[in-house]
Amino acid sequence: MSRRRLALALLVAAVPALSLALAQNPGPFNERDVKKQPNVQDSENTWVLDFRFKDPRLLSVDIPGRGRRVVWYLWYQVINNTGEPRNFIPDFELVTTDRNRVTVHHDKIIPKAQEAIRRLEDPTGYLDIKNSVTIATVAIPVSKPEATPRAVTGVAIWDDVFEEEKPGEKLKEPDPTHFSIFVSGLSNGWSKVDAKDGQGEVVRRKTLQLNFKRISDRNHLDADVKFMSPAEWIYRAMPAPEKDKEDKDK
Repeated sequence: MSRRRLALALLVAAVPALSLALAQNPGPFNERDVKKQPNVQDSENTWVLDFRFKDPRLLSVDIPGRGRRVVWYLWYQVINNTGEPRNFIPDFELVTTDRNRVTVHHDKIIPKAQEAIRRLEDPTGYLDIKNSVTIATVAIPVSKPEATPRAVTGVAIWDDVFEEEKPGEKLKEPDPTHFSIFVSGLSNGWSKVDAKDGQGEVVRRKTLQLNFKRISDRNHLDADVKFMSPAEWIYRAMPAPEKDKEDKDK
C-alpha cells in the first residue's frame, strides 16, 4: 500500500472517533449554548435572551461564620440578540428531584465563594464575573448579527444543597444526584390561566429548565455532572406570595 493510501485509510478510520469526541464536548471549556425557542404561550412582543453555561461544579470554601462548606455553582453567560438593550434580573432555583425527596434552593450572594470561583474560572479578571445582583445593574448590550457576541458573564451559587453534617450524627438523607436548575429573567414572557379550582388565576413565567445528573457523593467534588439534554423553555407557575402562603397554613 502506498503512503498516500495508508494516510487516507488512517484518516477515514479516525473520523468516527473524532465525531464522537466533538459530540461529547459541545464547545470550548464545556460551554453549552441555549437559543430561544417559541412557545404557544408567547405573545408577539415576547423577547428572549440567549444563554450559555458550563455544567455545574462543586467547590469547598471556608465561609466566615459558617466554616468550610461545599458550594454548588453555575457559570453562565447572557447574550442579547433581541435588537434592544435588556435588563437581566435573574432568579436561579435549584430543585433536587431524587425519588421521594424534592428540595428547593435559591442562589445566594456569597462573596468568599464568588472570589474562589473567580480565581478558578477567571484568574485574569477579564470576564468580570458578576453575581445575581450586580448583573442586574446594567442592561445586557445588544450583539450584532455578524459580530462577536457581547456576552456578560455571571455565576449562581448555592451552599445548602447538601444536608449539613453534624458531629456524631448520621445523615438522614442520601446526597442528591438528580436536579434541575430553573433560570428566570431571560424573557419578558408571562401568561395567566384560570386556576383549576376556579379561584382566581395562575401566573406563569417563561423559564429555562436545565436538567442534570451528578455521579458520586460529597466526598468527590470533582465527580462528573452530566447535562440531561435538551434544555427546555417552559411557562412555569410562580410561587404564591408569602401572605397567601401564611393564609393557607392557618
